[in-house]
Amino acid sequence: MFSSEKVVKLYYDVASPYSWLAFEVLCRYRNVWNIDLKLKPAYLGGVIHGSGNMSPGFIPNKIQYMASDLKLLSEYFGVPMFKPPNMYGTDSLFPMRFVTAVAEQDKKGDVLLERVSRELWKRMWRTHQDITQPASFIEAGLKAGLSTNEVEEILTLAKSQPIKDKLKSVTKEALEFKCFGLPFIVCHVNGKAEVFFGSDRFELMAYFIGNYKESRRGEVDGASSYQSHSHNVITTPYS
Repeated sequence: MFSSEKVVKLYYDVASPYSWLAFEVLCRYRNVWNIDLKLKPAYLGGVIHGSGNMSPGFIPNKIQYMASDLKLLSEYFGVPMFKPPNMYGTDSLFPMRFVTAVAEQDKKGDVLLERVSRELWKRMWRTHQDITQPASFIEAGLKAGLSTNEVEEILTLAKSQPIKDKLKSVTKEALEFKCFGLPFIVCHVNGKAEVFFGSDRFELMAYFIGNYKESRRGEVDGASSYQSHSHNVITTPYS
């Protein structure tokens, strides 16, 4: 049972590795913090354009920094990922339409959305496969528990105008909160909203939500099934 007074919305794109980190940590935190976690697939390219920001791909020093930063964060949070040869060469528009279509079809309360998103992240940031190709959507869908027919239906739905409009709407919603990049997290607590950017604001987020004493459990105890701890572990739901 989640508290209706604590709603956390995660705006993300599977082309963003920091979105993956935020996604996994918030999935671990939702039971610890007793929050209602809402997954909000958005389009990073639309956020960058709509906010007037510049892609990190145009800043060589930032790309170099991010390579080492992601390596350390991957180890720290227990989310194995490896920098692909071309970190910013993928247009995630159709992949995010596919994810949006999954969200629209998901009758299990974001369970399939969570699984499909994770599988696409793994393909891009762990095994370095092209997530813009139909084979990636089919394999990700099948591994997430969808049937072949369901994946084909979702692929067709992803090309429809309602799904295109839905992705635009969610991206615009993020921009209305003054979003300038992803992951972007909006916490609603007792009628008040606070925004957080990136995957390194969890303690501050816990302070705002009112769970500061539990703020490190998702980082340390939840460091995943890849690591062993002598105390209670919040394991990640993937292998």
